Amino acid sequence: MGMTKTLTILGLESSCDDTAAAILRCNGEGAPDILASVVHGQADLHAAFGGVVPEIAARAHAEKLDICVEEALAAGQVSLSDIDAIAVTAGPGLIGGVLSGVMCAKGLSSGLGIPLIGVNHLAGHALTPRLTDHVTFPYLMLLVSGGHCQFLIARGAEDFSRLGGTIDDAPGEAFDKTARLLGLPQPGGPSVQKAAERGDPKKFRFPRPLLDRPGCDMSFSGLKTALLRARDSVVTEKGGLTERDQADLCAGFQAAVVDVLAEKTRRAIDLYLAETPQIPLLAVAGGVAANTAIRARLETVCSDLGVQFTAPPLALCTDNAAMIAYAGLERFRLGHTDDMTLVARPRWPLDNKAPALLGSGKKGAKA
Repeated sequence: MGMTKTLTILGLESSCDDTAAAILRCNGEGAPDILASVVHGQADLHAAFGGVVPEIAARAHAEKLDICVEEALAAGQVSLSDIDAIAVTAGPGLIGGVLSGVMCAKGLSSGLGIPLIGVNHLAGHALTPRLTDHVTFPYLMLLVSGGHCQFLIARGAEDFSRLGGTIDDAPGEAFDKTARLLGLPQPGGPSVQKAAERGDPKKFRFPRPLLDRPGCDMSFSGLKTALLRARDSVVTEKGGLTERDQADLCAGFQAAVVDVLAEKTRRAIDLYLAETPQIPLLAVAGGVAANTAIRARLETVCSDLGVQFTAPPLALCTDNAAMIAYAGLERFRLGHTDDMTLVARPRWPLDNKAPALLGSGKKGAKA
């Protein structure tokens, strides 16, 4: 496609518990500008339930999507008539939320007579380093979030190979459950990290699942069970948990997650380097990429192996619509669009050749 003219893309994201809209403007082949990125979280709606309730999430998305679009247009100082295409998360995710987004996008596409582009939510995360850091293919991607954890080699906007992933809980899910077991506030990631900073990681020795097994697959559910047992034995012994115990349990849990991710990343990098990329690079995205202990260890692994490390800014690591607009732009550049037959998909693996990962977490299907 000739890309001389300016393109303005509206992105919509509603796959879990964040409703988001964003506007990207692109001149020619260069990296686009984010004119606006609006995210409405739902944490308060789900707080009493200790996790995301799909029905509540879907209803909130349906109520909030048009508001997000209006706010993004206002913030970006553009009108609907300036929009050239609409990109929307079409999966994977909680089906009610995905459906809300797809229906909203179809309505806008049909009303405005502009192209509709269905985007894989995971491709949104996986392509973010190209939006933020102008990274070139092929690069290695570690996607770590509340619902997903996998290593991908990104070779093109629609060409991904999965090297491994979690066979059960995603790390973000394990952090949330750990917080819940220890009586810490949600979301669990930040509160467990904060407590861990004050704790002794050697006080409780937790397992490092699957490290004895070759390959890049991970498992976090056994770790969660081990934490539950350790907590119960402390409670039995002392009649309750002190802040010190909370901190030590969090530190031990986090150290185990960090060790597993570091070793599996080392293995994934070895596989990736066999492709002899010109500028070897590991990018990390997803909400768990915000954890400072995890990030620091991954940076060390990369510098040991002579690989560049990058992680997008936090606002673009967690769920957002700018990444969806950008993934849509990459598909649009390849000449790929969708029509009114676009369907919402609860499962949608990025790599169709890799065998499906087992299990499905509380935050929606694993890819």
